[in-house]
Amino acid sequence: MLVVLVLLLLLAMGCRCSTSGASTTAAAHAQAKPDCPNRCGDVEISYPFGTRPGCFLNEEFLITCNDTFKPPKPFLTKSSIEVVNISIDGHLNVLQYTAKDCYNAKGYSVDSNLPTITLSKFTVSNTENRFVVIGCDSYAYVRGYLGENRYRAGCMSMCDSFDFVTNGSCIGTGCCQIEIPRGSFKNHTNVSSFNPCTYAFVVDQSQFHFTSNYLAFDGIPDDFPIVLDWEITTIETCEEAKICGPNASCDKSKDNTTTSSGYHCKCNKGYEGNPYLSDGCRDVNEFEDPSLNNCTHICDNTAGNYTCRCPKGFRGDGRRDGGGCIPNQKNLIKVALGCSGGLGLLFLIVGIWGLYKFTKKRREIKSKQKFFKRNGGLLLQQELSSNKSSVEKTKLFTSKDLEKATDNYNANRILGQGGQGTVYKGMLADGRIVAVKKSKLVDENNVEQFINEVVILSQINHRNIVKLLGCCLETELPLLVYEFVPNGTLYQNIHNHIEEFPITWELLLRIAVEVSGALFYLHSAASISIYRRDIKSANILLDDKYRAKVSDFGTSRSITVDQTHLTTKVQGTFGYVDPEYFQSSQFTEKSDVYSFGVVLVEILTGQKPIRAINIDEDRSLVGYFLQAMNENRLFEVLDALVLKEAEREEIMTVATLAKRCLNLNGKNRPTMKEVAFELGGIRASIGASILQQNCGVIDCVNGDISEHYLESDLVSMGTSILNNSAAFSIDAGPAFSIDARPLL
Repeated sequence: MLVVLVLLLLLAMGCRCSTSGASTTAAAHAQAKPDCPNRCGDVEISYPFGTRPGCFLNEEFLITCNDTFKPPKPFLTKSSIEVVNISIDGHLNVLQYTAKDCYNAKGYSVDSNLPTITLSKFTVSNTENRFVVIGCDSYAYVRGYLGENRYRAGCMSMCDSFDFVTNGSCIGTGCCQIEIPRGSFKNHTNVSSFNPCTYAFVVDQSQFHFTSNYLAFDGIPDDFPIVLDWEITTIETCEEAKICGPNASCDKSKDNTTTSSGYHCKCNKGYEGNPYLSDGCRDVNEFEDPSLNNCTHICDNTAGNYTCRCPKGFRGDGRRDGGGCIPNQKNLIKVALGCSGGLGLLFLIVGIWGLYKFTKKRREIKSKQKFFKRNGGLLLQQELSSNKSSVEKTKLFTSKDLEKATDNYNANRILGQGGQGTVYKGMLADGRIVAVKKSKLVDENNVEQFINEVVILSQINHRNIVKLLGCCLETELPLLVYEFVPNGTLYQNIHNHIEEFPITWELLLRIAVEVSGALFYLHSAASISIYRRDIKSANILLDDKYRAKVSDFGTSRSITVDQTHLTTKVQGTFGYVDPEYFQSSQFTEKSDVYSFGVVLVEILTGQKPIRAINIDEDRSLVGYFLQAMNENRLFEVLDALVLKEAEREEIMTVATLAKRCLNLNGKNRPTMKEVAFELGGIRASIGASILQQNCGVIDCVNGDISEHYLESDLVSMGTSILNNSAAFSIDAGPAFSIDARPLL
């Protein structure tokens, strides 16, 4: 059955497609008349088009801006044809309805849309558009006129199934297309049970891409973009009409005769903008954009053009397509002399810079040698050579080594600051993490003593004393390199309650045992006795297993065997300093005992040495503690952790020991040997009690406790337990051994 699908285009008026052929330059300078709206929604309105009287050339160029849409939409004249783009180069893009006719199996029309559209005096562009027919077993043709000659052109679309339909291909299978002339067209099509609908439409060829979905019901949009051609029409000649503005000229339409009046305006060469406005065509500045000129060196902009010239000392036309610019022969010698002078000056500058770098390096070397000598480097080298067996692990680091390790002493690497200097975290070239201490300036009168202490500290090999790895003496401030201890200080763990590892009474007691053992080692077991002089919880570090490490020996002093005290300027931390030392300036081993007693009180009470309390109580933790002891109020001042986890007898024993350490008369204080002995006994008795309670799990024979427990428990403080005795004796050597026997 034959049916006719009619789409009559009497005159097509401008449709804007998003990629129409408008030139970039023209679009960039398109504009409306002064005091006229230049936009309607998303569409720019350029003269000769306009939206209100006085803003457009004539009624053909009226654009109706319908603001009931959000955003507003422009329509051609007073029609329902939506405009989507206006280009001043003669193109207009609009949205056009799609003609459709669908039939059932009996050949009756069930859905038909056969619009007739009138498009002012503008014509469908036969170069930008295509006539398209979509359907199966469908034939369509276009009728038009070329002058007085009538013609017809069409195409046929055939398909048996979707298997033969190719997306993007419109050459006869499911889709066909042809070029169109200006005029009207009709299409004729057969009905198929496979695809009962036929579509016909004109579309901007750059905006149409065929897909098999179009063969399904409602697969095709209701409208497609088409491109219209517009021109200025008048009975006058182009020159007589004087429509074009200054610096613009008429461009006669190709299909017009010399006597007809269809034409466009365009800006002359060297100008750009809207040629229909009185000041629309503006000069292009070729100087600002090198791509717009053909000059090799200098471009001078002129009205509508530009000129090229060569710089001083060169000759030629200065154009790329001409001779360019070449140097004058008289200037060649000047150029050569200039180059030679420039090279000579360059060599002179390089030579001066090299001399400066050499002088600076020599000065740095001399400065390092000066500091090395002033800080006792020669003495240390002598000690290292004479005591090679005992200090062979001590290393002399260079300043560059430690600058690299600490990232040039970056403030983010600071671990702490104190009266003896600043400590930085660093990483050596071999990957070891270390603590680098930048000490205060060494007094030249005490250089020998300072180096002697460095040597002594390098010989200390005790598990509870921070190891000195080496030093650097070639900087103004001596640098000491220690092993890095990661888990903060005892002070932080007591007073700041670090959540990653909650503190326990058993751990606190073990730390006290380890610190007392280390201090006893320094006082009695080392080859030369060392007085610590600044014992406080902030100088007791905790390693990865929370073992105690006594640190910061900046104020420590060594003494000979026949000495009983040191007479020095009072140094230390307020709250820890021995009152007797404070009065006499004589520091003895009992002064260290007093400071350790303050640490024991910190552990028991959980309070700082200087208390922030009301004026009715003693601000000194020592005075507050001793008063509570004398008034039998000890358990009122203890920390909640200690009260919860420790036995009453343990508390009383440790508190009594702390009270003895804090005796104002140093002669009545115990020695560090006795303190270590008593603390070790307390901890050993705790361990024995635990083992007896768990005798079913741990081997017990006739009341004996297994040796391995006491060994692991007491090896850190270097004690040995005598046979069948509750008394301890302490081995005074640098290495410790345990001879464990039953306690009971």
